[in-house]
Amino acid sequence: MYVCSCFGITEQQVKKHAEDGACTPRQVASACKAGTDCGSCVRRIQALLRRGEYPRRELAEQGQPALAALDEAA
Repeated sequence: MYVCSCFGITEQQVKKHAEDGACTPRQVASACKAGTDCGSCVRRIQALLRRGEYPRRELAEQGQPALAALDEAA
């Protein structure tokens, strides 16, 4: 199912970005542009991120870097 029709981003793609460390709609937007045009998909992205059981999200909530792999690469 499409989440962002402006850029053709699917639920699966959003979930994959979440598994890779994105835990906010802004981080998803940085990864694939979803939510950066008309913005109508932002709430759906938020709902998908809340539903997932993503370990990096837990790290972010504890104040630890959620995107450690990207931090190390920089």
